[in-house]
Amino acid sequence: MEELARLSDIERTAAGHGQLIWTAQGQGGESLGPEVRAWRHGAAVAVAGPSRQQDRLAVHGDSADAVVLVRRVLEEVGASYRLLGEAALIGALVRQVPGLVPVHEFFWMETTSPPGAAPDGVRWLDAREETEARPLFDRFFPDSYAQPGRAGVGRWAGVVGEVDGSTGAEPPAVAADAWSAAGCGFMGGVVTHPSARGRGLARAVSGFVLDALVHRHGRAALMVLTTNAPAIATYERLGMAKHRFGAAHLPAR
Repeated sequence: MEELARLSDIERTAAGHGQLIWTAQGQGGESLGPEVRAWRHGAAVAVAGPSRQQDRLAVHGDSADAVVLVRRVLEEVGASYRLLGEAALIGALVRQVPGLVPVHEFFWMETTSPPGAAPDGVRWLDAREETEARPLFDRFFPDSYAQPGRAGVGRWAGVVGEVDGSTGAEPPAVAADAWSAAGCGFMGGVVTHPSARGRGLARAVSGFVLDALVHRHGRAALMVLTTNAPAIATYERLGMAKHRFGAAHLPAR
């Protein structure tokens, strides 16, 4: 097992897979993010990224090599890390790594092409407007990792101005540039007030954020549950390709 110390090593090994690059959380130059570590064994690579929300272990490559690699890495970093990778690979790891159990499947979606979206009425929010968006999450998306005021969430975009049917002071739709990294921007916290759904606001605010992320980082990505068909369709219309991923972990004993 070889430890990788430079971001360019991960980029070469990742072969265009954005999740490894994102998990590395590089912020420019060759350095990985704080406390991030990465390893390679044969044709498999793993990147361990600690996080306040959930420690992540992104895995990619040959399944036989990945089994050996994951066993060694988990011994080194501990059982708090949740494995993320292509669904077929995670399935193979669950079958062959003792104690590892599946959590759920999701789509990792990404694009390297800016949507070209410049919708009227969408812009980056100021601090007051971000605060006004908090009730959207309290009422309609409490499980979102990205929420106003949380660490790692860089900036928020929202629909501003009068929208028929919206209530209260909060923007009717918002999305965040959250935990973006060198080589891979990341969007999270996409939410629309129920009274304003069906009007293309989620597409407008998502397109605005994705366009900015691709221009800044060269790639934009997000995670979405496989059951969220409306959101998936919106992101596909914005040019994002979906990849079925799985998650697994070692349950606490």
